[in-house]
Amino acid sequence: MVDVTNKPQIIEHVNQSLSQTVYDTKWIPCSARFVLLGSPARQTGLVQVYNLVKGGIELQVELERPKAFKCGTFGASTLAERHLATGDFAGGLDMWDLEKLTQPIFSVKAHETIINAIDGCGGLKGAGAPEIATGGRDGCVHVWDPRQKERPVASMEPEEGAPVRDCWSVAFGDAHSASSRVVAAGYDNGDVKLLDLVAGKIRWETNVSNGVCGLEFDRKDIETNKLVMTTLESRYRLYDMRTLHPVHGYSFLSQPAHESTVWGVKHLPQNRDVFMTCGGNGSLELWKYSYPTQRKIMERDGHEKGVLGSVEQLQKKTFSTQPVASFDWNADKEGLAVMGILDQTVRVVVCTKLNLL
Repeated sequence: MVDVTNKPQIIEHVNQSLSQTVYDTKWIPCSARFVLLGSPARQTGLVQVYNLVKGGIELQVELERPKAFKCGTFGASTLAERHLATGDFAGGLDMWDLEKLTQPIFSVKAHETIINAIDGCGGLKGAGAPEIATGGRDGCVHVWDPRQKERPVASMEPEEGAPVRDCWSVAFGDAHSASSRVVAAGYDNGDVKLLDLVAGKIRWETNVSNGVCGLEFDRKDIETNKLVMTTLESRYRLYDMRTLHPVHGYSFLSQPAHESTVWGVKHLPQNRDVFMTCGGNGSLELWKYSYPTQRKIMERDGHEKGVLGSVEQLQKKTFSTQPVASFDWNADKEGLAVMGILDQTVRVVVCTKLNLL
């Protein structure tokens, strides 16, 4: 059966069973290799580096540590170094040189308990200093500069006596100059906070009424443009981040997806208006955003308000009955992606015809 439409297809290229639960998957920049972070049945932590070979993948190197790994990022490292930052179940933040994977080159006790989410900036993408944001079960969000590990350079912590909310997701944005950078954080009660790292204060906060499993700006290294938040209630929200109304905040659209928890979102590196969402029902859904004819209007109160465009589902495909816990696009090869599913498999997929969008 030959597909004659111009519709993108999601094709499974590799399906490999593993002896560990995979919590995060990341392509190593400028390579056909990827990293798996997770935990085998004995509850230790595993870092595995795989190479894409003809028709499959091969394990190149692995490292076992006492504590399970939850998340990782290359975002605070340069292309020359490609150091991986990881967060573990004991609150440890480490940076690794994958060519000498024995001891971390940077290590700090970042949180009291599990680090749920991590993002990096200033290395591969974004102007300014290299920084790593971590969000933990202790309700804290910390921003670290790997060059000074004694204490975080910025923090958002629960107020004294206030209930501690699990931070599930963090993302850098607005890093287009040395004098601008924000970090967004999503929590288990639906709170979302946008911390302006330069001004040192909260720029905006809202509540989306359901736990925020994932969030990502369409690009880190441009003026804030769009932010997608995925939630427990089988929906995601897409915010236009260009226009902040003093009363209504940022305008958004709310979109049902996956008929289950939407675990995460990843924007296509080659086209910021195309993104993939990951479902708790083992599915991927591919979306495209179209801009409105005008992005803002003047309200009667004399303030500008953002105008939303529309989203179209381009394709969807179910791979498993278990959640897609992680997904990462390859920045060099358009449409190539790797994902970890909680059925203890790693899958490499190819999305076709994305260049036609």
